[in-house]
Amino acid sequence: MSRKTSRPAAGKSRRTGRRSPAAAAALIAVGLLFTGGAYAAVSATTANAQPAPAAASQSNVEDGKKLFQANCATCHGLEAQGTSDGPSLIGVGAAAVDFQVGTGRMPMQGHGPQAQKKPVQFTQEQINQLAVYVGSTAPGPSIPDAKYLDADGDAAHGAELFRINCAMCHNVAGAGGALTEGKFAPSLVGVTPAHIYEAMITGPQNMPVFNDMNISPEGKRDIITALKYQEKVGNPGGIGLGSLGPVAEGLFIWIFGLGAVVALTVWITAKSN
Repeated sequence: MSRKTSRPAAGKSRRTGRRSPAAAAALIAVGLLFTGGAYAAVSATTANAQPAPAAASQSNVEDGKKLFQANCATCHGLEAQGTSDGPSLIGVGAAAVDFQVGTGRMPMQGHGPQAQKKPVQFTQEQINQLAVYVGSTAPGPSIPDAKYLDADGDAAHGAELFRINCAMCHNVAGAGGALTEGKFAPSLVGVTPAHIYEAMITGPQNMPVFNDMNISPEGKRDIITALKYQEKVGNPGGIGLGSLGPVAEGLFIWIFGLGAVVALTVWITAKSN
C-alpha cells in the first residue's frame, strides 16, 4: 500500500460521527507541539489535515486493524510503521487509503515503477474500516466532503486550473500520458470524483500534492466539474483518436488520407488502361 460522475455509496456512512473541527484542531496542535518547528514546516503542505474519517468508532478501528494486519502488514508493518518493502502509512490519512485500496492499486500484485489499477480486492465497508484505522494512527488528509464531489462547480475555471496544474502529465483531455522510467500519468476518464479529489490531496505515485493552499476545495470541485463535463460532451469535433493530440491525428491522416489518395490513383490508372 505505497501510497468519483456518481457519489460514493458509502459517503454518508463515512461522515456520520465525524469529529468536530475543534477536536481536529486540538489533535493537530498536539502534533505540532511534539514535533516542533520541523513539523510546522511540513504541516503547511497538509493544511487540510484531519483525523480519522467518519464513523471512526473503536470497533471500526479494531476491525480495520485486523484487516490491515492480515492484508497489508507484510509490506507496511504490523503498526503501519513501514518496512523495507513498503513505506510508513502513519499520517497519510484516510483519503490515501480510500484512493489506493478503492482503485485496486493496493494491495500491489508485485513491485514495479508504480502501482497498477486493477479490480478492487475489498468491499466498500472493508475499505472504510482500513481507512479509519490508518487515519487513527496520526492526523492526515480525510475523505472529502460530498459537497465538493457533486461536479456542479465552475467548469470553465476548473478547465483553466487543470491546464495549468495537471495537463502536462495527464494530457489536456485527461487521457493520461507517459512519464520517465516506465511510469505514467493515468487516464482520468471514468474516475470517480472522490478518487480525483483524493489524488489531489494525497499525491499518489508520481503526482504532486495539491493541498488547500495550492488549490482550494472549491477549485478542486471546479476541476472535477470540468473533467466530468468533458466526459459528458464527448468529442463534438469528430473521432477522438484517444485524445492523444496532434501526433496521433497526423499519423491517422498520413496513413488513411495518403493511403486513400494512393488507392484512388491506382484505381484511376487501372480504369484508364
